[in-house]
Amino acid sequence: MNKKYYETIFQIIRTGHWITDQVSKELKEFGITEPQFNVLRILRGAKGKPISVSDVLERMVQRNSNITRIVDKLLIKGFAERKECPTNRRKMDLTITEAGLKKLKELDERVEAFHQPFIGKLSPSELETLKKLIIKLKS
Repeated sequence: MNKKYYETIFQIIRTGHWITDQVSKELKEFGITEPQFNVLRILRGAKGKPISVSDVLERMVQRNSNITRIVDKLLIKGFAERKECPTNRRKMDLTITEAGLKKLKELDERVEAFHQPFIGKLSPSELETLKKLIIKLKS
């Protein structure tokens, strides 16, 4: 057993969960969950082009089997629209609404404010090294 490896993996997992939990607390005030926030960001990234639910699921940070329920909540809130795909009637396409873009701007500001105190804790060089090490670990 490689104790250092498992200690390091534990810190990566724990840190990831801590960040997600803290971001979730920031979003809660707005009535948005972290997965809903993630879906809104994916829809915005599509730049107005319709995107299928399966494509959204593929791009999520944490793939969620409740994607239909997440999307339904965004539809109810008026932050997304769902339409039948013109080339495949069995598929539904999603787009973000103006209300969704406006809400996402507010959410981005709140999440950015959360991250701000941590941004200067690692140098650009340290950040690059950490990123490369994580990518190396995953490859």
